[in-house]
Amino acid sequence: MSDGLKGSQIKALSVVAPSGGKIASGVKTLGAQRWAPPLTSTGDLLIVENRQFLRQAGDEDPDGRAVAIVRVTTVRPFTRADMTAACASSCADGWLAWELADIRPVAWRGAVLAAQDIYLVDWPERPSGQAPPQT
Repeated sequence: MSDGLKGSQIKALSVVAPSGGKIASGVKTLGAQRWAPPLTSTGDLLIVENRQFLRQAGDEDPDGRAVAIVRVTTVRPFTRADMTAACASSCADGWLAWELADIRPVAWRGAVLAAQDIYLVDWPERPSGQAPPQT
């Protein structure tokens, strides 16, 4: 079965700072979203941290920063008990908890596109598993 990737691409999700750093350090182990990701638990997801909320389809920030590669292992309803693991300040009905596992910080510090929803980023692999995106 194909994972939908083309060439040296990885699926990515942008998060607003400081959430990306908290994910990379293992402090934030749950994501909280209003939608379920089109992912499998065996697929890698690049976390891109940016400084602005991307609220509408087509919103982008060219100055994102790759901070971690993770796997989303489970998606389930978000509860008040999840607030600490998600570093959340509130809880609302309809939100989903994305359980993050196999968290691998990324050393690359160049600019990476941040976009809304799940999107593709050029990301050639090196033996270390961490590589800069192609420019």
